[in-house]
Order: sequence, then structure tokens, then C-alpha cells
Amino acid sequence: MQDTKASSMAGKVAIVTGGGRDIGRACAMRLAANGAAVAINYHSSAEGADSAVAEITENGGRALAMQGDMTKAADVQALVDAAVSEFGGKVDILVHVTGGLVARKTLAEMDIDHWNKVMDLNATSFFYTAQAVLPHMSEGGAIVGLASQAGRDGGGPGAVAYAASKGAVMTMTRGLAKELGPKIRVNSVCPGMIDTDFHNTFTKSEVRSNVANATPLKREGSSEDVANLVAYLASEEAAFITGANIDINGGLLFS
Repeated sequence: MQDTKASSMAGKVAIVTGGGRDIGRACAMRLAANGAAVAINYHSSAEGADSAVAEITENGGRALAMQGDMTKAADVQALVDAAVSEFGGKVDILVHVTGGLVARKTLAEMDIDHWNKVMDLNATSFFYTAQAVLPHMSEGGAIVGLASQAGRDGGGPGAVAYAASKGAVMTMTRGLAKELGPKIRVNSVCPGMIDTDFHNTFTKSEVRSNVANATPLKREGSSEDVANLVAYLASEEAAFITGANIDINGGLLFS
């Protein structure tokens, strides 16, 4: 699916992890609209991933969907191998959306299994995917991670593990930018209150309303808002941006 006004990614190959719903799906659709071939990983959101592939291909684009657990190195490698095989032997863009809070647990409630699960889901999966695409990325490649406002402010109640894992993503972003430059740029985005299943599950409606009304823009963000920023960071228009963790929160938090 190509947008003739924004075909700057024509001929490029992108991998989007966690691409079956919400922000991940929106990122896949936006990159495809810009001309990229997109390999979409999903864990349990098969319907969203398959419908994205159908929509992209119906509009003349190239896409595939593949189930996998990005906390498992073998699944990550299988995804990268499929993208490389299907789309011409390279990866130009990695968008790592895989992640989640899992459950709200205070320090007193938390056990090491919960801590490790959250860290693996958010930070270790980023390590695995970045490492796996590296041999296939050439000059001008771009990696975009999904951090969080929680990585800056410590998160809400019961989100210490989540916030720490997203802080790790932010620090990895800075370190990888130094290590992989000038060949590959690495950036991440830090969403605030975005209208997704994450907040449908973990945030009370009155809290969401209060947060939205506290922003200068007086609303929650959308998955498409985040996808637009991700697509910009992945594009050559952002050629002089690397190592950045960019806030997208409607002005709720300035950093």
C-alpha cells in the first residue's frame, strides 16, 4: 500500500514486532503506505496482523505476518530469516514494539519471576531483535524502539518493573546509537497516554480522562500519532537524529 505523497521508503524492507494491534499495527500500515515491504510479527493478535497484510497487499504493497515470541531467540531469528528470504536479502528498518506491563505489582507483591518476565518482554526482546537484524542491515539502516513515558517518570502504581525495563530500552537506544553509527541510526519513542488496549487493560477510565485533560492538547494520543513519529524516525528525513528518546505525550511531560 503506497502513499504517492510519501513514498520515501520504496524498495526498503521493514520488520515490525508486536505488529498485530494498536501502535504496532499502525506502524506497519504507515511504513507500508510509505512504500516499504513489511514483515509483521505478532504473538497472539493473528487477526490484526493478517488483516494488515491483506490490506497492504490489496493496495499493491508487500507484507507478511508471522507468529512468534520475541523473548525467544529462535523465534526472532525465524522472523528475520523470513523477512530476508521473502523481501530480497536485507532489512532496512526495525521497529520494535513488543512489550507490556504484564500486571501492576508493588515491590512487596513482586517476585523474581514477574521481574524477569517484564524485563524479558520489554528489554531482552529489543536486544534479540536488534542483534538478529544487524547482519542484514546496510548503510542507512534505522532501528526504532518503543520506550515509554514511564521510563522517564517511573510509571504509575505497580509499574516499577515496567518503568525499569523501559528505562533500559532508553539506555540501550543511546548505547546502540554510539555503537552502530554511522552505518545505522537508533532512536526510540516515549509514548504517554495513548488510546490502546494497554490502557484499556491497566488504567482506569477516570485516570485516563484526568490525564488527557491535564495535557495542553486535551486528549489521549492515537496509535497513528505514534506511528507517524516512528515512520519519520525510520526515514531518511531523520538522517541526523540518533540516540534520541522522543516524547509523544500531548505535552503532559517535558524532558
